[in-house]
Amino acid sequence: MECYLPFKLLSLFLLLSTALSASVVDDRGTYIIHMDKSALPTPFSDHDNWYMSMLSSLSSSDNGVFPIHLYTYNHVWDGFSAVLSRSQLDQLEKMPGHIATYPETSGKLHTTHTPEFLGLKKSAGLWPQANFGDDMIIGIVDTGIWPESESFRDDGMPPVPERWRGACESGVEFNSSYCNRKLIGARSFSKGMKQQGLNISRTDDYDSPRDYFGHGTHTSSTAAGSPVQGANYFGYAKGTATGVAPKARLAMYKVLFTKDNHESVATDILAGMDQAIADGVDLMSLSLGFIETPFDADPIAVGAFAAMEKGIFVSCAAGNSGPHGFTIRNGAPWITTVGAGTIDRDYAANVTLGDEAFTVGGKSVYPLDLSVSGVPIYFGQGNRSKEICDEYSLDPKDVAGKFVFCDFFDEDSGVNTSEVERTGAAGAIFSTDFQRFLRPSDFNFPFVAVTPNDGDLIKDYLIKTENATVSIKFQITVLGTKPAPIVPWFSSRGPDLMSPWILKPDILAPGVDILAAWAPNRGIAPIGDDLLLSDFVIVSGTSMASPHAIGVAALLKSVHKDWSPAAIRSAMMTTAYVIDNANDPIIDMTTKVAGTPLDFGAGHINPEKAMDPGLIYDIEVQDYINYLCGMNYTNKQIKVITRRSKFSCDQASLDLNYPSFIVLLNKTNTTSYTFNRVLTNVEDSPSVYRAVVKAPSGMKVVVQPLEVSFAKKYSKAEFKITVEVTIGDASTQSDSIINYGYLSWNDVKGNHMVRCPIVAAHAPYVRGT
Repeated sequence: MECYLPFKLLSLFLLLSTALSASVVDDRGTYIIHMDKSALPTPFSDHDNWYMSMLSSLSSSDNGVFPIHLYTYNHVWDGFSAVLSRSQLDQLEKMPGHIATYPETSGKLHTTHTPEFLGLKKSAGLWPQANFGDDMIIGIVDTGIWPESESFRDDGMPPVPERWRGACESGVEFNSSYCNRKLIGARSFSKGMKQQGLNISRTDDYDSPRDYFGHGTHTSSTAAGSPVQGANYFGYAKGTATGVAPKARLAMYKVLFTKDNHESVATDILAGMDQAIADGVDLMSLSLGFIETPFDADPIAVGAFAAMEKGIFVSCAAGNSGPHGFTIRNGAPWITTVGAGTIDRDYAANVTLGDEAFTVGGKSVYPLDLSVSGVPIYFGQGNRSKEICDEYSLDPKDVAGKFVFCDFFDEDSGVNTSEVERTGAAGAIFSTDFQRFLRPSDFNFPFVAVTPNDGDLIKDYLIKTENATVSIKFQITVLGTKPAPIVPWFSSRGPDLMSPWILKPDILAPGVDILAAWAPNRGIAPIGDDLLLSDFVIVSGTSMASPHAIGVAALLKSVHKDWSPAAIRSAMMTTAYVIDNANDPIIDMTTKVAGTPLDFGAGHINPEKAMDPGLIYDIEVQDYINYLCGMNYTNKQIKVITRRSKFSCDQASLDLNYPSFIVLLNKTNTTSYTFNRVLTNVEDSPSVYRAVVKAPSGMKVVVQPLEVSFAKKYSKAEFKITVEVTIGDASTQSDSIINYGYLSWNDVKGNHMVRCPIVAAHAPYVRGT
């Protein structure tokens, strides 16, 4: 499922297909070549010279076409990418040092209130303790950036950290002067795309770091935008737009360009991640992903592993293919995988019938300040086709210039304004139970969506009243709506197909109707034949959730500079909340009942609590290698991911020290599994914690020991948790979620509760079994 955008012809979440690169007339293709760096021949001073020598030694194809070198990778991958004919590739694969070849993969594209919703305050807590993230550098791998946006002003910011090694590249409509103390780096990567014959559009994009599409500008400003007063989307969500880490520095790595539905290729994404590591970013956010493949064939998983080794926290969007299970993207355990949640803000219109007979509120994001006062309203009573505004059911003579009340629309078809538009109506009111499925771009015609209950009130009034009229007030923003957060229908659900032994997503963050900066030269709101422009837009998707998480991670890393990426993720997960602002369990928008950890992971991110988690579940690099061994990855696959020629699988295990537990059920719906975990105390003083288990019927959980003590900060304690599950008839169960509970380690002083979800689930496909 696509992220929401002002136009349906564009999709926001990068869901890259695994189609092989198309061959040109001389049978050439683009390949990523994995090399053994330890095999560097003596005469060569560096690996780049070695690779270039190898390419130059290859004989040309029959038509005299020689190899083309694209990128040498120094951090995310040991090797390079090149354009080769089939015969040249055959020769290369026989050369000393060659390990593996991966064909190019290609594909197409995946605020003013959210800091408040996240509980961040200027005067106390995480924001001031982290100094708003001013010493952190966030790398965004995306569609580029619009540098003139007010969100990237550097007013009052201190000098750029001396450790920064990046650059601000010049290109079409972009030069180095656009960078400042906020936007400290900007680069673009398109060699691989161009070799696919996907030249950058001259009218719909820029061959430079400049953002034509708007997506990269939106994610960047969400993560670390400077405060902008009076930001709004045509009067909606008006206020001061502020990034989650408003003083953090930004570096843009543009790897996505407008061409054939926004295609990008793996070679360019790898190059962008490689350069971000070389430049010295502290954190990296990617609102994009590949269709699930083994980790060694996923460039984001490979690049994120290299980043993790260097202490760089990597956050990725979980994907927008919900609401079904097994749709997670970016599920590697060294990546923090972020799902989307709603916030307590809605966009509305007030509908008043007659001479203030009664007023109801409904959903609308119509962008024009339209005055509707005492306008006649039509309802096709007695003719069901007219009542529901079916296609070609309305007579223009009856409805022209009036508002039309439509009693029902099909869930599958959504709101269809074409019939009321066709007949010359002034606008419409739709009675629907699916308001939350509507996006701002749907409101290209003046209409309001009301609940079925309010719709019944309107219908009853219209039936009883002759010459009924309606007045409507648009451009209303409502704060404090309940319940929130809710898991939206599009957010991808777990388990992860490639790695079901780790619960994914990890966390939920704001990702629905998020206001942030945009590329102002791109029309975003279709009104008749016009396209309205705006510096800020409202969009939805897990693309919006990942930069919220990276902003929180930047604040946490600023306070706790010695924390590893796993420690930061653990702090986020174990302090997350699973109760909404109505004091009920977080619900699933689709089912309207309580969601599960396969929907929201450990829960919704809680920055203030994450600053002081009490305990963490830390993970070392070798632990991830042990996990890959436990997945039955071959030596070659592990070498590709880890870039290590020497490693041991003596401690192979699927039991990673993760702050969540998932047991996979067999065909009889019974299982028993023992997890081994290590806790690390991050309090400044000695502490004692006791285990508290909340387990549902059919799940028995035993924790040993029930109490753990820590003598000082960074002391460690081991424990085991055995989960036994016995569920009834498998045919009565869901395809994925079966049951879930929680293990909490509670500080005896009452200061901390360190909670982890325990999930029993089916896994229809398990790699290596």
